[in-house]
Amino acid sequence: MSQSLGSATQPKRSLWHDRNFLTMWTGQAFSQFGVQITELAIPVLAVLMLHATEWEVGVLGAAQFAAFLIVGLPAGAWIDRMRKRHVMIVADAVRAVALGMLPVLAFFGVLEIWHMIAVALVMGIATVFFDVSYQSIIPSLVKPTQISEANGKLESTQQLAGLAGPAAGGWLVGVLAAPVAILITVGSYVASFIALLFTRDHEQPHAVEDRRPLITEIGEGLRWVFGNPLLRRIVGTTGVANFFGSIATTLFPLFVLRELGLSPAMLGVVFSLSAVGGLLGAIATPRIVARIGEARAIPVSAIAFCVAPFFLPVISLVPDLAFPLLVAQGFVMSFTVLLYNITQVSFRQRITPPRLLGRMNASIRFVVWGVMPIAALIAGGLGTWIGVVPTLWIAAAGELLACLFVVIGPFWAMRELPDAEHAERA
Repeated sequence: MSQSLGSATQPKRSLWHDRNFLTMWTGQAFSQFGVQITELAIPVLAVLMLHATEWEVGVLGAAQFAAFLIVGLPAGAWIDRMRKRHVMIVADAVRAVALGMLPVLAFFGVLEIWHMIAVALVMGIATVFFDVSYQSIIPSLVKPTQISEANGKLESTQQLAGLAGPAAGGWLVGVLAAPVAILITVGSYVASFIALLFTRDHEQPHAVEDRRPLITEIGEGLRWVFGNPLLRRIVGTTGVANFFGSIATTLFPLFVLRELGLSPAMLGVVFSLSAVGGLLGAIATPRIVARIGEARAIPVSAIAFCVAPFFLPVISLVPDLAFPLLVAQGFVMSFTVLLYNITQVSFRQRITPPRLLGRMNASIRFVVWGVMPIAALIAGGLGTWIGVVPTLWIAAAGELLACLFVVIGPFWAMRELPDAEHAERA
């Protein structure tokens, strides 16, 4: 993300032969493709069609992630009481319906920025439940020895979607307009919904009599995460990186579309070429981990993705080189973030007992994604007050602080991270 889905000594078989995993994986491939299109279409719709201000862009960004701060912790406890696949199915249905409202409103000519904010809030709540379940379901689909492979395949698919999705989104936005591009994502959520219906898991819901008060179960998840010194450091780096990274990400469409004057199609190409780094990062992670060790891969990758944000404000000094520098910055970020995420998520899933998976992931998401709506509002305020580029300098400087949690710590002295047997505590 000690589970007992099968013996760790059993021969390892590739997931290419696992039809059940392939069914779920296929659905997520469609979904990720659609998400990449919408990540381009939504800011284009807000910035160029609705002429949103810096503050409105900040509020829209905050609305997308507010649910992680508001319902993130109880969601983990609720999910641990339910079948995670069923939660994902309902979440996909809600997201498809909510997102589908935007092109309908645009078709009738009544779409306003507050409609987008409301839809973002609803989708954010559904995404909390989907993502926590998504990061917790893998151990109920594959053997413990296959968890890292499963995460690598899912992350690789996300990066492949990042290659094709933004470029396709840029073309769709340019030729057919942003609302039509959003319909593609609605269809991708429907595809994910259908695939999950045909996926089978062996998760058993907790007996009602075993449930304890919600606050007790939430506390157990928090204690598990923050009681582990390695997880605690990982959460620190991820949380601070997400906070300052979200400031930059919120203003990125304004920076590229208004400050630099790139077209939506060019922005889509930047996203697509940047995703090459993520794809290569997912492919290279096993080799890098084998060479330098699982533990050391975490601080190495953190140093790289905490330095890369300085590329953005530097680009404003040499606007003629904006396109190649944006691609280079995105490539480095994608590669190193994928190396970091595959390594630390697999570690989390491996050491956490099945009964705590939902709460573990929700506790971590509460911190590392809960900071994002706060950062988005700060980005909107600073962007209005001092301008977009000065705010990007602040974000880049703050990002350097993030890597300290894992750089100054025990990771360098280790090669492999502990397994479930050594990590579990009473």
